[in-house]
Amino acid sequence: MPFANIKIPQAALSRSQKAEIVHRITALFVDYFGEAARPHTMVLIEEVADGGYARADEVFVVPDAYRAKDAVT
Repeated sequence: MPFANIKIPQAALSRSQKAEIVHRITALFVDYFGEAARPHTMVLIEEVADGGYARADEVFVVPDAYRAKDAVT
């Protein structure tokens, strides 16, 4: 079973953007493994809460201006 685990900042993408990621990753796996992989492909999108990760020694928080409009927090 092909499996992809994507981690994104909480509320950074809309539901439709996450759905698009799922469809594109599934299509990518189908390109590599064939159509038989489609019903067995799992794509997990995990939203990491603000303050739950850091880069370059700085804790990351998504600014309100960059939050997806339909994101559920």
